[in-house]
Amino acid sequence: MVRRTRLDDNECPVARSVDAIGDWWSLLIVRDAFDGSRRFGEFQRSLGVAKNILAARLRALVDGGVLASVPARDGGAHREYVLTEKGEALFPVIVALRQWGEGHFFAPGEERSRLVDRRDGRPLRPLEVRAGDGRPVAPADTVVRKPAG
Repeated sequence: MVRRTRLDDNECPVARSVDAIGDWWSLLIVRDAFDGSRRFGEFQRSLGVAKNILAARLRALVDGGVLASVPARDGGAHREYVLTEKGEALFPVIVALRQWGEGHFFAPGEERSRLVDRRDGRPLRPLEVRAGDGRPVAPADTVVRKPAG
């Protein structure tokens, strides 16, 4: 079996973030958690992923502090999974992926799920990256400064 390269000590925040999330199943689990899924069976039905893979991804997300395993709200013996503060901080990432996907992988007029403001039912504005002074920035306006050494 090929061992996965660990990036948890990499100097790049993107690499560490990818290491923490792991793979696309994990991002879809986080997406479903934002959509209200809490129980193993809910995630399994939504994603259609094998139970052993789902169990491993949920365990990794709990170990990584993205999800917490908590007693069931109904007092049952099973556990539920809820987003932690660290997990909720992934909301802009999920929104950015959604908006990117809407813009690049759907034909005009093609049906798709929509993320809307709960209060007024309207779509969210496109995310924008802004400088510290509030002006919009594009990739050409930025530079990565790597640590010395």
